[in-house]
Amino acid sequence: MRLSELVAVSGAVAAVSGRLEKIALLAALLDRIPPDLIPIVVPYLSGAMRQGRIGVGGALLSDLRDVPPAGAASLDLADVDAAFDRVASASGRARAEQVRALLARATRDEQDFLARLLFGELRQGALEGVLVEAIARAGGVDAARVRRAAMLAGDLAPVAHALLGDRDQTLSRFVLRPFQPVQPMLADSAADVAEALSVSGEAVMVEHKLDGARIQVHKVDDEVKVYSRTLRDVTAAVPEIVTVTRAMPGRELVLDGEAIAMRADGRPRPFQETMRRFGRRLDRGRGPGADDRGGGPGAYDRGGGPEADDVRLLQELPITPLFFDALYVDGTPLIDESLARRVDVLDAQAIAPNRIPRIVTANVDEAARFAAHAIAAGHEGVMAKAVSSVYAAGRRGSAWLKVKQARTLDLVVLAAEWGSGRRRGTLSNIHLGARDPERGGFVMLGKTFKGMTDAMLAWQTRTFLDLEIGRDGHTVFVRPEVVAEIAFNEIQDSPQYPGGVALRFARVKRYRLDKTAAEADTIATVLAMK
Repeated sequence: MRLSELVAVSGAVAAVSGRLEKIALLAALLDRIPPDLIPIVVPYLSGAMRQGRIGVGGALLSDLRDVPPAGAASLDLADVDAAFDRVASASGRARAEQVRALLARATRDEQDFLARLLFGELRQGALEGVLVEAIARAGGVDAARVRRAAMLAGDLAPVAHALLGDRDQTLSRFVLRPFQPVQPMLADSAADVAEALSVSGEAVMVEHKLDGARIQVHKVDDEVKVYSRTLRDVTAAVPEIVTVTRAMPGRELVLDGEAIAMRADGRPRPFQETMRRFGRRLDRGRGPGADDRGGGPGAYDRGGGPEADDVRLLQELPITPLFFDALYVDGTPLIDESLARRVDVLDAQAIAPNRIPRIVTANVDEAARFAAHAIAAGHEGVMAKAVSSVYAAGRRGSAWLKVKQARTLDLVVLAAEWGSGRRRGTLSNIHLGARDPERGGFVMLGKTFKGMTDAMLAWQTRTFLDLEIGRDGHTVFVRPEVVAEIAFNEIQDSPQYPGGVALRFARVKRYRLDKTAAEADTIATVLAMK
């Protein structure tokens, strides 16, 4: 199958607004895809690649803007997939040359598609919910069956291959079992605990909301594996979690939780410090035949041991696992059981220091006091979970609600980037700067395209074009006059920006038309909030 055929369907899906129209277009494409191409096409349709992120960022793609397009479509999907494999295995100049060679074989539309796919910006309106329904229609089954199988598989592509390639309409191979990680259940947001309780309509389980790394821990006998939020095996990086899990009485376990680095006084370290533990492999030096049953402390004595900096990292940043859910225990899947039942099972496995603090209440004042205690302890806020809720793996809904204490800054818009997909034709991703009264000008703190309504996108496109002072590719630079109120969760170190810091989870609350750029927050204010 030609890449041009997929690009044409992608464009058509992005161009229509109706959900049923999108599903029909995608189902028609899926119905004619050869089975061997399904693992390639399904990720593309959801804006991802089979290989994951392969080290191609905006700077590299910007340097390749001058690659002339091919005059006619000739790329097959298998050619593109093989090219991505080569890019993933290359580095430096060789990686850039591999990307250049691929773009040189692509037409203008194909170049645009590939660049946005590589950069993670292919928002074409084929969200996973739409794609699930399209796969179900092409396979002649109910969407709920596909959705559940994808939850349990941790990925939609193998489910699509089983249904459309193998014509297995039962999808019975996709069941919850140890060492087959499932997509984590996600939460919507509530403004405060009162709203969270009113949405639930019943007693809720209120838990500390940690700013840590989501983990899913699997155990069979003495073998333990730890998976990240994206279902990546991170066992070797967190031997403490392996040790804690091995000590639990259950022979077979699948548990959901958070891993967090704590200070000596019991307060949490910043998220960025916790993630330092997940950015390294602590099993270097072990040969391919080494026993890899979970990367526990004993494993480091085999094959030469870790490097000195790894040992120091373990000592300086010990990780504590805090569990909040049990999905499988000793042969029994629990995801269809109530949260109350699952937590009872969890309590029989994890000791109190390894369980997230929680209460069950229907009283707003009691919930608010608990939330205040969580924030005073240094955490983000609380989670409010309906006690009757089942575990909807991979889904985001009102059964789980997060209540966080967001902070805000008034920052100046320095530039904006043209959007893609449904935001094509609008200036979307805005560059944010804090005022620097000592040196003059503004210090960039990052970008965001979150929190913007359609009306806001239309307004800012008109406004920023009127303020335009120059362009660079898809970026429009503007006179620094517009002030935006930006909500964020954390200020973290970042060598990417001149001020050395960046905002985490930044989103636009509103534009402050009542403020001038001279009244925006300063970089000193930002650093003082860190």
